[in-house]
Amino acid sequence: MQRVVVTGGAGFIGSHVADRLVAAGWEVAVLDNLSSGRREQVPAAARFLPLDINSREAYEFILDFRPQVIVHHAAQMSVRHSVADPLFDARENILGSLNLCQAAVRSGVRKFIFASTGGAIYGDAAPVPARESDAPRPECPYGVAKLAVEHYLHFYEREYGLLPISLRYANVYGPRQNGWGEAGVVAIFIEKFLAGEQPVINGDGLQTRDFVYVEDVVTANLLALDHPTSGIFNIGTGQETDILTLYRHLQRLCSSPREPVHGPAKPGEQRRSALNAALARERLGWQPTVALEEGLARTVAAFRAARAA
Repeated sequence: MQRVVVTGGAGFIGSHVADRLVAAGWEVAVLDNLSSGRREQVPAAARFLPLDINSREAYEFILDFRPQVIVHHAAQMSVRHSVADPLFDARENILGSLNLCQAAVRSGVRKFIFASTGGAIYGDAAPVPARESDAPRPECPYGVAKLAVEHYLHFYEREYGLLPISLRYANVYGPRQNGWGEAGVVAIFIEKFLAGEQPVINGDGLQTRDFVYVEDVVTANLLALDHPTSGIFNIGTGQETDILTLYRHLQRLCSSPREPVHGPAKPGEQRRSALNAALARERLGWQPTVALEEGLARTVAAFRAARAA
């Protein structure tokens, strides 16, 4: 049985990835310090270690476990926190990733799949939808850190033969999402609607994002396992959805009478964002399969079930 370490495997995306890897027959070890993840989201068949990726213990566990693959989702994922405290963001997202890379090289890991960002890495100067060939111009420390890790992975490939695949996610949403991170707006709106509270739209609500359903993102990770070469791939739908339209979809699905209320715009917020995923379709055989309205309906149903449990 092949072994894989999933960092951040108690979190939103990482726990879904761990579920699918277990179902596919992998021996899965989850590393997560539970700063935002939840222990109950780790699949029962996976080995769980409550470790920080910066720690010596995480490094030594990888040396002992000797996985074939690391799937790296652990991160400080708040853009606003990265702006407020760039040093903390760099320690978590850059130095933590380097600790994993060093352990990977020492333990003979053959492949390193990295959860990067498409939403924060390109910046407002890039065309919409952005392609991987467009120059990245991240405008927040979170995006800078993700880009830095991509460059470090290139170094580890050239110097040590580690095979990296960076998946630049659009705004991922779905069951188990919390209100943190760039795509947290879906979870925030649903939680407010279901609690009978008023969601607030930042600014005019015409800022756009590319919303991709979590199970489609998980499929990209599984396809990356079998990809024979390194690469950087956008994982998104290529479709822009403005926040006001998203509000209306969720208002209807949650049967809420609450009309949109607008608050101040967030300073420096990216105005438009969408990813061209043609390269992932060509090289990985990946494409999104879950339309936005279907994915939102599934997500609302999951949030209702969680509240009723």
